[in-house]
Amino acid sequence: MEIENDMVDLLRDIKGLLSHQKKVMNVDDLVAYTGLSKSKIYKLTQLRLIPMGGNKHIRQKFFDKDIIDAWLMGEPNLSDDYLDREFNKHLPRKKK
Repeated sequence: MEIENDMVDLLRDIKGLLSHQKKVMNVDDLVAYTGLSKSKIYKLTQLRLIPMGGNKHIRQKFFDKDIIDAWLMGEPNLSDDYLDREFNKHLPRKKK
């Protein structure tokens, strides 16, 4: 039983390593790759603060790994406070 658990853990580790070899990533891949939360990635995409694919015929968001690496190394401001302020700026204002 313990050997089976070890094998399952090893296969999960291998699967994780292989997922980082993809050139094009979806949101779930990006979460695993960067450690950013899904909500933070969605905020970044909504504000267009993260580089992503621009195919208007595909609803799902895709990200080029090499471009994401360069973007991450460029020290983007990913603080929750900054993203919340920027996100709130884009929300429609309620009419009184």
